[in-house]
Amino acid sequence: MSEQQLIQSDIALSAEEIQQIDAELAHMPQKSGAAIDALKIVQRQRGWISDESLMAIARYLDMSPEALEGVATFYNLIYRQPVGNKVVLFCDSVSCWICGCDGVKQKISEKLGVDYGETTADNQYTLIPVPCLGACDKAPVMMVGDDLHTNLNNEKIDQIFSGQVSTTASTTESTAESTTTSEEEGS
Repeated sequence: MSEQQLIQSDIALSAEEIQQIDAELAHMPQKSGAAIDALKIVQRQRGWISDESLMAIARYLDMSPEALEGVATFYNLIYRQPVGNKVVLFCDSVSCWICGCDGVKQKISEKLGVDYGETTADNQYTLIPVPCLGACDKAPVMMVGDDLHTNLNNEKIDQIFSGQVSTTASTTESTAESTTTSEEEGS
């Protein structure tokens, strides 16, 4: 049995995951250099990195499971436990705190029925605090899946989790358009 067959038969990595990891390995001088990419590839397919997945990736990259665990737990976007269909990354940095993120976080917790680190009963959302999302000038902010939402308040939280707002761009554009329209009407 080849090494690849052994890895696949031992819980492991799918042929597609191996193909994608191999594509990353082609750019790396050492297998361990692809650790983060391999974790992201497997997480994209499975939603999170189980202990079994971590061990299979470590074996494939010729790393110890402990070394790969250190990489996985260092990065807050590698999930080591199951998460909902969408992860809500809520910024709790100083900028967001000054702009009232505590009240917004309370509204999110009430709306979803979860606190930090918890997943909704319908498995749709997991709420996770993050130290910064790099949009301090638009605080408070959060990401829901891949969508960044800025200038949060209780009304926006209701809209976001009721499906009325899909992305920040549409929120920002509609806000900018209504401001321009109001200014033009006032002239």
